[in-house]
Amino acid sequence: MRQILVTSALPYANGPIHLGHLVEYIQTDIWVRAMKAQGHQVTYVCADDAHGTAIMLKAEANGISPEEQIANVKASHETDFSKFLINFDNYHSTHSEENRELSELIYRRLNSEGHISTKDVEQLFDPEKGLFLADRFVKGECPECAAQDQYGDNCEVCGTTYNATELKNPYSTLSGSTPVLKTSKHYFFNLPEFEQFLQQWTKDEGRLQPSVSNKLQEWFEAGLASWDISRDAPYFGFKIPDTPENEPDKYFYVWLDAPVGYMASFKNLCEQRKDSTDPAKPALNFDDYWLEENQHKTELYHFIGKDIVYFHALFWPAMLAGAQYRTPTGVFAHGFLMVNGDKMSKSRGTFIQAETFANHLHPEYLRYYFASKLSEKVEDINLDFADFMQKVNSDMVGKVVNIASRSAGFIYKKYDGMLSETCAEPELLNDIVRTGEEIATAYENREFSRAMRLIMQCADKANEYIDSKKPWAMAKEEGTEQEVQDVCTVAINIFRQLMVYLAPVLPELTDNAKAFLNIDDLSFASRHELLLGHKINKFKPLMQRIEQSQIDAMIEDSKQDLQAAAAPVAEDKKSSSNKAEKAADSDHIEFDDFMKVEMTVAQVLECNYVEGADKLLQFTLDIGKEQPINVFSGIRKFYEPEQLANKKVICVTNLAPRKMKFGVSEGMILSSGDPKTGLVVITLPDECQVGDKLA
Repeated sequence: MRQILVTSALPYANGPIHLGHLVEYIQTDIWVRAMKAQGHQVTYVCADDAHGTAIMLKAEANGISPEEQIANVKASHETDFSKFLINFDNYHSTHSEENRELSELIYRRLNSEGHISTKDVEQLFDPEKGLFLADRFVKGECPECAAQDQYGDNCEVCGTTYNATELKNPYSTLSGSTPVLKTSKHYFFNLPEFEQFLQQWTKDEGRLQPSVSNKLQEWFEAGLASWDISRDAPYFGFKIPDTPENEPDKYFYVWLDAPVGYMASFKNLCEQRKDSTDPAKPALNFDDYWLEENQHKTELYHFIGKDIVYFHALFWPAMLAGAQYRTPTGVFAHGFLMVNGDKMSKSRGTFIQAETFANHLHPEYLRYYFASKLSEKVEDINLDFADFMQKVNSDMVGKVVNIASRSAGFIYKKYDGMLSETCAEPELLNDIVRTGEEIATAYENREFSRAMRLIMQCADKANEYIDSKKPWAMAKEEGTEQEVQDVCTVAINIFRQLMVYLAPVLPELTDNAKAFLNIDDLSFASRHELLLGHKINKFKPLMQRIEQSQIDAMIEDSKQDLQAAAAPVAEDKKSSSNKAEKAADSDHIEFDDFMKVEMTVAQVLECNYVEGADKLLQFTLDIGKEQPINVFSGIRKFYEPEQLANKKVICVTNLAPRKMKFGVSEGMILSSGDPKTGLVVITLPDECQVGDKLA
């Protein structure tokens, strides 16, 4: 049994949870449940990130203290997470005594080893508010293109990055006053001293995803810089200890004590469980998971968004190593959430809060949909509402739940709920049991989309079996009573196995299935057990279809009045003109244009000649979705169909369908060469997984 500690990134305590947040927490929760189901001891902790200027200002705007602000938000966060069945072992706050003690201890250890230095920093200061302005709180004219109302770090019009002090005509977004330059002493963590350690640490196998390691290499090449870990008063946070008495108070920058919140939440849990005798909530020892000497005895994993990789893969491990603590076993990053192919939008009603979604749709719908999209890659995922409705209705209602609903009635009415004493199709059941090994591996590797595909393939086998036997027809014939009972028993047992596999994703459905099946255990090991000579309970609907009206109502509730929002800043005419001229003279496309192309690993299921077309071959391709797609390709003179049968190819899958007289082509197969003299279809090795995207 492995001992594993898992965390998700800490949500900031100044607003509600939205669907973008939930990508991470659902992903983490599924992984934790899957590992627990396989018999490992897994502890999942998190906390609110409760410090910083933004919290202080939000509280001020609400007319309450920062402590009241963070307490209110924490309560709302915990409510939202519970609705989506996120099962933390502990949910804490960075504004805690445990976090204060640990942050001070880590700082003191770093300082004693010479890893902390100071220097004077010139910053913009709001004379009315009496505070130094972070980049987000100052706007002005871009020093490059003169665009108005640009933030203090980069220009949204021309893309130039700069320091806030370089802005022309700056103003404070807090008071509207003109800021002044003011010098202050700041404390720095000397990150470059850990470059050699980090170079090795980031390359250790399994520590980071390959794309993250590659990105970090760019930062290494650019050169690591010392990290400013202090902020001036007024600030809501912890004071830096041991500073000179004749100097103003200094506070830890929020990103220093935020990751320490992982340790603090776990320490708080250890205290809660110190006398526990409950095997489901065992006593825990802080040192077992955090002392440097124990890093090969226990495991520590962080699930984070790709936007905070720098903090978690550079600053955090360096801080831990410098303070003689263990470092994470793995840091797993995920992409952002798109809705209907675009960034979440308030005006379109697609900036959806967790509470709003739960008011209209069952949260498990979202858990399943996210699971069907998530992989181990750092890719953005798209919540397409049409696809969402179709997938949930087809997969969960039409396939999985349908297996139970179409079989249970016969068992309950005709056989008093009793299943057959023997299994009529042991090989079919064994096949689905064997698939469990692949599913378990997919879960552990965070290949949730692959796990869902494998589960749905098992569901398809069950429905194909039921359709072939037609128990509803047999039930009308005399002398078939045993066969009907046998067929329905096989179906109910497959349903049970599917619930074992879906339990990490759909815990509430699983609990309801337990009640229907009259069993207590749906752990991963239980997939080997068959329900024979067993009495089930009366079937009750386990999941309802999604209706378009529910989605429409949710979107309508999510829309907000944007009339007060600032109009987009007009781009400088000269700048626009220069850009247009540059584009006209260039043969290059923009990176964003390239990223729109979706290249998918596809398996050739069929390849045939097209009657009446001397240039075309017709392909039936498996792209990892429920239904294969049809593609026509003008390569007939270069290939015989049998040459491409069962090959893995690259297909562009987001082309608009093209209607031809022979049918509709739903993609394009990639080839290389000259179309006049010879084309070679690009084929892929067997190791490539159908449905994976090329990056």
